[in-house]
Amino acid sequence: MTRPQKLRAAAAASLAALALGLAACGSDEGGGGGGLAGSGDEDSSSSGDTTTTTEEVVIQAGGGDFNPADIFQKDGPGVVTIISIFGQGGDPLAAGGAGQGSGFVVSDDGEIVTNTHVIATGGSGNGGGQPEPAEQVFVEFSDRDRVAAEIVGFDPDADLALLKIDPAAVGEDLTVLPVSDRDEYAVGEPVAAIGSPFGERQSISVGIVSAIDRSIESLSQFSIDNAIQTDASINPGNSGGPLLDGNGEVIGVNQQIQTSSGTNSGVGFAIPATAIQFSLEQLREDGDVDYAYLGVSTQGIWPQLAEELDLDVETGALIAEIVEGGPADDAGLKGSDGQRTFQGAQFDTGGDVIIAVDGNRLERESDLAELISRQRPGQTVQVEVIRDGERQTIEVELEPRPGAVAENN
Repeated sequence: MTRPQKLRAAAAASLAALALGLAACGSDEGGGGGGLAGSGDEDSSSSGDTTTTTEEVVIQAGGGDFNPADIFQKDGPGVVTIISIFGQGGDPLAAGGAGQGSGFVVSDDGEIVTNTHVIATGGSGNGGGQPEPAEQVFVEFSDRDRVAAEIVGFDPDADLALLKIDPAAVGEDLTVLPVSDRDEYAVGEPVAAIGSPFGERQSISVGIVSAIDRSIESLSQFSIDNAIQTDASINPGNSGGPLLDGNGEVIGVNQQIQTSSGTNSGVGFAIPATAIQFSLEQLREDGDVDYAYLGVSTQGIWPQLAEELDLDVETGALIAEIVEGGPADDAGLKGSDGQRTFQGAQFDTGGDVIIAVDGNRLERESDLAELISRQRPGQTVQVEVIRDGERQTIEVELEPRPGAVAENN
């Protein structure tokens, strides 16, 4: 499908918690932008436990020997090519309005996960509205069986979609790929990506987890946090396919690349398994996904900045702005009232510093976003803050995320 090859870069940490705690996305028209790894136009397009003398530290990585051939033999039949039709035409692959991506089977009932941008067009961080689903979607298996699929629902905020086919139409048992329940990944652990880059079906590439805790663009105003960065080769057509660990479990959905050429540069990104699990549960229920909303924009704290601001913590989220009428505003959280320059950057000061949510300490920049995103609208959370040098806990009732949030520039 038609999607610009250049992505807007993830926004600054100052917007990291805005309206769900997820970052808004800015625009990057420079040569080093990223690109959705998936559906361009068809025409154009070792693990284990590490023990110290004082404590046992478990590195959550895929277990066993990493064997790409075994992974492909086991999981390959469950990875599909998705063909989406956005206009009239005869042969879907010859139709000018056709787009292509990847997906994978997640249940014996014929459920298939892919990216929203593989089966829908539109939607953006600049108020582009809801994506428009394809008129028809077909799923092609490794044996070339091609069957029609129903769009159960999609989640623009996580760029995830759920399809469903009739298992009887395939004529054999489906190969189901298990979605991992891990929420941590070891940098350096080996991974494999299976999909249809440039339409080359059933392709596998291997690499490692290059980094974690990345923020990547979604199809809405908000970004996807805790994404996995990998150097496994990902190209247009890979979108929606699985990123697999050494056990052959899905730890991510391949979503985009950062590139200056439109093709793989060794920097690809996948939506993490935690986001898949959260989205999939709700898509199964009613075809839609609701996210909780806190209504703040924040800036990350690091040890030197904390010392500069005379804080007794080394990590946290400094509230820069409060969205008027939002949950944080209603609960009495306080935004900044001044500014300071430190280490060449400007910071909003005087606001509350969030250091924990429901007792969970903020250690990374994306922790606030992730902790809020695990909640449902209507739930109440205990937000621990430092205000004027004193610690206090404020109860906040979360609301549904709005369709768009005005930026105060």
